[in-house]
Amino acid sequence: MAAKLKEVPGGALPNAAREITSDKIIELYMHDCLEHNKKPESVYLFCKRHGIIEKEFYKHFSSIEAIEKSVFVSFHRLAVELMNQSGDMPALGFRDKLLTYYFTYFEILTANRSYVVFDLKSEKNRLAGLMKLKDFRNQFKSFISQISEGYLKSKSERIRKAQQDALEEGAWIQFMVTLKFWLDDESIGFEKTDLFIEKSIRATFDLIDITPLESVIDFGKFLIKEKLR
Repeated sequence: MAAKLKEVPGGALPNAAREITSDKIIELYMHDCLEHNKKPESVYLFCKRHGIIEKEFYKHFSSIEAIEKSVFVSFHRLAVELMNQSGDMPALGFRDKLLTYYFTYFEILTANRSYVVFDLKSEKNRLAGLMKLKDFRNQFKSFISQISEGYLKSKSERIRKAQQDALEEGAWIQFMVTLKFWLDDESIGFEKTDLFIEKSIRATFDLIDITPLESVIDFGKFLIKEKLR
């Protein structure tokens, strides 16, 4: 999904000129937010502005808020799609798959940084900002479950399930801390974020090897509380 659109006089793209898809609506929505420095006031105005028939819009989204929640999910799906295009993925372990995902996802975020900063830094209420990521959070944790299969070795199914839940929650906390670091990163090419990703993930895995997972999660919760305050 491209971050920028080809400019069309009047801001509208005639229906005959392009197919209406969920990705296209997301693309138009992002463009609209940056163009007007605010979210579209209503579905009606959004559709009118971009030459979309409302009936077609509702085939993909129920509201403007639904588009907003789908943006980070679309980034996630694109990241996974790009990862799966590599023939090397099946041979990689959990740690290297996670590293690959982070670098891919944050490259996508960087390509769309203007929108991401607008969306996440516009909320004065931090909880409201986190709610935008609820659908992405579910997708992310499901992905962690897939790529971590076989990583936990406990013979007890009950213990292994508790550890898996903690692993997925811990991965989400780490992602949020990394996202906050990237938002504040002013280094050229966001090279500090790349370094942060590599060092934090490797340190986390080393820590898990010698520390009970619950302790790692507690420390992660403390970090996210401090970083996102």
